[in-house]
Amino acid sequence: MVVKFMHTLPLLPYAYDALEPYIDEQTMRLHHDKHHQTYVDKLNVALEKFPEWQNKKLEELLGNLETVPEAIRMAVRNHGGGHWNHSFFWNILAPANSQGSTLTEKTTLTEKTRTLLEKSFPSIDEFKKRFKDSALACFGSGWTWLIKQSEGSLAIINTPNQDTPISVGQAPILGLDVWEHAYYLKYQNRRAEYIDAFFNIINWAQVEKHLTNGE
Repeated sequence: MVVKFMHTLPLLPYAYDALEPYIDEQTMRLHHDKHHQTYVDKLNVALEKFPEWQNKKLEELLGNLETVPEAIRMAVRNHGGGHWNHSFFWNILAPANSQGSTLTEKTTLTEKTRTLLEKSFPSIDEFKKRFKDSALACFGSGWTWLIKQSEGSLAIINTPNQDTPISVGQAPILGLDVWEHAYYLKYQNRRAEYIDAFFNIINWAQVEKHLTNGE
């Protein structure tokens, strides 16, 4: 008997307004409750057609897309990718203080993370510049990622739509959603301002966990 597994929307690890003034409450409600929920719902609908695939974890599905039945492969890629990407995204964000001017423990860059980043980039400022440049250059809708390569070095890449690094065997460390729905209510077409704001609410404690995974 195949045990059915329904994918569900994860709760945010903070309040909807916790990322203000960098990301506003209305955007977070729409982004999480509407956009992310839609990816979850459409993934579940697609998997209903192939019950034997319903008990597989997202990582199994997305990490082996070529084995997913062709009839639902694109739906799994798009909606499963959207579900995975957003679940990852919520957890690498953390609130600054209530005035939005002071870093919290989570949003403070740790020395270990700094050291690891500086092995692959000349400086933290240069890393931020390259990450921002990449996010600005991402055409249309997509994501910008910091990934850990097989030999241990770090690199910045973009993926289109809801494609995820794990589908091509890459380990994501940090990711930024540059779909317009992630920022348009507050920043309109000013993607650069949204990217700058993002650097104030990175959960560096979570990034360090990704960086040191397996060490």
